[in-house]
Amino acid sequence: MDPPSPYGLKGDTPSDEVLKHIRTANSITVSPELFEKLYLTPQTPVKGDLRHTLGNPTPLALLGFALSCTPLACELMGWRGAGGNGSATVGSYYFVGGMLMTLGGILEFFLGNTFAFVVFCSFGGFWFTLGSTLTPFYNAYGAYASDPTKLYQGITSEGFHASFGFFLLFMALMSLIYLICALRTNIVFVTIFFGLFMTFVVLAASYWQIGSGHVAVAAKLQIASGAFAFLACMAGWWIFFAQMLASVDFPYQIPVGDISHLIRSGTSRAQDKERFSA
Repeated sequence: MDPPSPYGLKGDTPSDEVLKHIRTANSITVSPELFEKLYLTPQTPVKGDLRHTLGNPTPLALLGFALSCTPLACELMGWRGAGGNGSATVGSYYFVGGMLMTLGGILEFFLGNTFAFVVFCSFGGFWFTLGSTLTPFYNAYGAYASDPTKLYQGITSEGFHASFGFFLLFMALMSLIYLICALRTNIVFVTIFFGLFMTFVVLAASYWQIGSGHVAVAAKLQIASGAFAFLACMAGWWIFFAQMLASVDFPYQIPVGDISHLIRSGTSRAQDKERFSA
């Protein structure tokens, strides 16, 4: 005899009816752990029933991150002779990382998932920024070229690297904030933000070393930044896989290390305080 379905469905239920029940967390009664696994944010009450109507946009945004960041990490580490500051994959920054993460973030906004909305849209903006910086049309590095007839030389200049390093530094600050907030989600999400935080810190240091003329040190730092980015990407692929398995009600699930119960929410703390004071 087959074990009962966790979704309250019979074994002969049509597949389209199954997907209708499991495509969003609010279309079924789910535990806080499952909701957090699907939406990467602690479960909070929201008005409306869009979670009954729309699909879960989180895997789309995660795919945009993984597909654009993983090749970049490999390029930063110089695997198989790769290099060029990620210029070879600039198209993916626009149409995969930027587009998919921004689209996913906007859809998270309509579902009331504030944390995922801000995270995805901000990183979508990062990919658009990186792509436009590396695109000659925007002439971001042309101002640093010593020869006005060879604007492409600006991307290798010390001034460009010294300046762009500040953007990377504050991307690290943003990632640190997300890392702290992710302590209420799961271990995989924490790993992603830890890897990204270290990536931006080390890559900013690499850019500043180039700005100071220390090319050899900068090259080692760039490889290290690529390694941290690769760590974040592997965690991203893991949680993307976990969400896709959940989206089709796969009989086997992979863990993401839920830790949302370790830090109690401010709402529950306030409720306990009111209960004890009553």
